[in-house]
Amino acid sequence: MASIEHCVFCFETLHAKLTNRKALALEKVQKSYGAYLAHKTGGSKTKQLPALQRLAADSASTSASDESSASTSTSSLSNSSAVSTATSVSTPPVSEPPSSTPLFVTWNTLENGIHDQSLGGATDDDDDAEHELRGCIGTFESIPLEEGLATYALTAALEDTRFTPISARELPHLEVAVTLLTDFEQAQGGAEDWELGKHGLRISFTHNGLRYGATYLPDVAVEQGWTKEQTVLSLMRKAGWNGRRDSWRNVNLRIVRYQGRKKSLTYRKFMAWRTWADAHAAAGEM
Repeated sequence: MASIEHCVFCFETLHAKLTNRKALALEKVQKSYGAYLAHKTGGSKTKQLPALQRLAADSASTSASDESSASTSTSSLSNSSAVSTATSVSTPPVSEPPSSTPLFVTWNTLENGIHDQSLGGATDDDDDAEHELRGCIGTFESIPLEEGLATYALTAALEDTRFTPISARELPHLEVAVTLLTDFEQAQGGAEDWELGKHGLRISFTHNGLRYGATYLPDVAVEQGWTKEQTVLSLMRKAGWNGRRDSWRNVNLRIVRYQGRKKSLTYRKFMAWRTWADAHAAAGEM
């Protein structure tokens, strides 16, 4: 599944591009962010840090609660995907991310937040801010993880034709989300053979000699408050179909459903790490 370190790396890639510097590699981001969280929590042993579990060498280091828990992506997960309960007595093992995977990177603008660029972003609670899509592009092909994150972090930010390219001055207002896609399967039971909040949809169809296709990630329908029918119809409209609303069921749809757990991070939280990392690099500690 996606991790906060993946989100940090996407911000690192875009920030470096817009400020004309060299971005850190994914492995260095993971190590640095792990050390940053361990520093923040002062060595608390209440919950082991996923990044350091993967690196193994620093298994004694620990972290605070996942910084993405306040993300709107939480509401997109079905009950069956929950990873812990109130009665849990130990942290479940952390699964290794795949070396290659289909993925999407999404950029959102946080609205209704009080922003102060000198502080690196929103100064009030990011969770209360409204989210407005600013760019979203990915691939259904399996691609090496670091290459995919770096490529689509920039492509979604700078080349989504629905929007103007993101500029450096917009960075403090941004949130990034990463979704790694899994469990692709043909929907055998028609247009409603999928679960809200669990499945993303990829549709394709031919109408009047023209071919259409579009996708929604698993969290979209829940965030919009749509029913299954509204989701499929909206997806057809997104693909470019302009038929009568009451005739959409007459179109022969091919629907592939898939899953994907999203993680999100705000620029404010990215810059908190970036500032810490710069200070420790200057002191020769990183």
